[in-house]
Parts: sequence; structure tokens; C-alpha cells
Amino acid sequence: MTTCRLISAEDAPALARLLRLNRDFLAPWEPLRGDDFFTEDRQRVMIQDALREHQEGRNLPLVIVDGTGGVVGRITLNNIVRGAFQSCSVGYWVSEAAGGRGVATAALKQVVSVAFGELGLHRLQAETLLHNVASQTVLERNGFVRIGMAPAYLKIAGRWQDFILYQLINDAG
Repeated sequence: MTTCRLISAEDAPALARLLRLNRDFLAPWEPLRGDDFFTEDRQRVMIQDALREHQEGRNLPLVIVDGTGGVVGRITLNNIVRGAFQSCSVGYWVSEAAGGRGVATAALKQVVSVAFGELGLHRLQAETLLHNVASQTVLERNGFVRIGMAPAYLKIAGRWQDFILYQLINDAG
């Protein structure tokens, strides 16, 4: 069973190992990463930064855990904005070994529930590369709808790339 939990400093070794194992698999979907990104020390710093932003109410950084208790990915509510907007962006990744088994779909379902329930948000946004059909399927299975295309949106794999934008509105609030 897939679950999500708040990331902790103790996750740094597991995340560093997972990222190293999946470096080539994740490379087409991420910014260029220096070798230090894949170290335990760098992951620990990134976790500390994410937890500080979480305490400030600006994000919700989670790890995705499989049925054995092993970390298989990350999912984060980023850039939480309150006031009249009540919105954020969601980003996620899972290891190659966890792909195709519904892990990302289940993790996103849990995060949507927290975002619209406990956090009281009105809208979630997600973005995918045009050719990232697997991620688009995860979003659509969770009720996200395509709202447009953003040209040259993010610099991924060393070049500015177009992204499809998705959103999910909290109909209850």
C-alpha cells in the first residue's frame, strides 16, 4: 500500500541512494543536476530547506513510501499561496521500479485529499512536459483537467521546454 508522509532528515540517505539509482531515468524530466545533488549531504540540506518552508506554510514536502516502508519517490505541494488565491502547485516523481504500478496515482490522491481537506486549498496546479504521457495519466486519473500549454515554461534537461498545464478545483470549497 502506498502512503505519503512528511519528509525528515532521516530520509536523506534513502533519497540520495534512490536518486543515484534513478539518475538516468529521471534526467529527461528534471533540470540538469550536478553530482553534489545526488549526495546525502545535499539531500539533507534540501530537506532542511523544505521543512523550513513547510513551517512557514509555503509547502508540504512528502516522501512516497511503498508497502514495505521503503521510500520510492517524492511528492510536494509547492508555492502555497493563501488569501484570495488558496492555491499551489504539485510536483512528484517515483523511481523507475515503482513506475507503472499506480504508486504515483495513489500518492497524488492522498495529497489532493490533504490539500482540499486539512489545508483548505481551492485549487491545485500541475505541469508536465508535452511527451510525459505517464504523468498526464496520473493527473487525469485524479481528476485534473488540462487548461493550456505554456511555451518555454521550464529549463529541463538543459533546454527550455513547453509544458501542459493542469488544474484541479476543490468543488466543496
